Amino acid sequence: MALFDVAADAYVRFMGRFSTPLSAPFAEIGLAGVGSSARVLDVGCGPGILTRELVKRQGEANVSAIDPVEAFVQATAAAYPAADVRVASAESLPYADDTFGATLAQLVVHFMDDPAAGVGEMVRVTAPGGRVSACVWDHAGGSGALSTFWRVVHRCDPRAKGEETLPGSWEGDLTRMLTAAGLRDVEETLVTVQREFASFEEWWEPFTLAVGPAGAYVRSLNEIERAGLVGALREEHGDGPMTIQASAWTATGLV
Repeated sequence: MALFDVAADAYVRFMGRFSTPLSAPFAEIGLAGVGSSARVLDVGCGPGILTRELVKRQGEANVSAIDPVEAFVQATAAAYPAADVRVASAESLPYADDTFGATLAQLVVHFMDDPAAGVGEMVRVTAPGGRVSACVWDHAGGSGALSTFWRVVHRCDPRAKGEETLPGSWEGDLTRMLTAAGLRDVEETLVTVQREFASFEEWWEPFTLAVGPAGAYVRSLNEIERAGLVGALREEHGDGPMTIQASAWTATGLV
């Protein structure tokens, strides 16, 4: 998760603009059939974007959250002091078996060191009859939050490594992961959100904050290369205003 070892505010400015509108429909899916007093876990909580939705629905004291990035954990714990927020990895969750009524991972599975182990841990800590859910942007299908960016990057730099091969980023792959972990009644849907930007600069500026693979790619460019990329992206989008639609594969199953 070194790609996300950044300040909490940087993550919010970069990905929060898309993950915030995604968090409500994802929480709706991930808490379907789960009692309002059940304990729930946010795996890879980042600076607490999904955590906020879970707190709204379950109450702060019923929400636990983990992330390997200390800055993210501090931000989430400060925002929700009654929640149980810890530094931990998805592959080694610090909870007993059958602890939670629901376990959710928003935009995290594809960045786990070992996705199979991480999903297996999510299943382990979820009680029988509980729900395990994950979502990943549709990178492979070209409709994710960063798809336009990577499409233009690949046009300018065919050797650049994008995110389209990351686990869970194409139709059916999350279903495969959850089914392999032993979940039943697995269902997968494509959830689409959108975000309005007043100008090209408003959309572009967070790419310079070195968040995730896209931010790392931008940071790796020299001044001339970056100017060329910005010009190509501006030609693609115009000066604004602009609307970006973002779709994520979302899978959920029962323990």
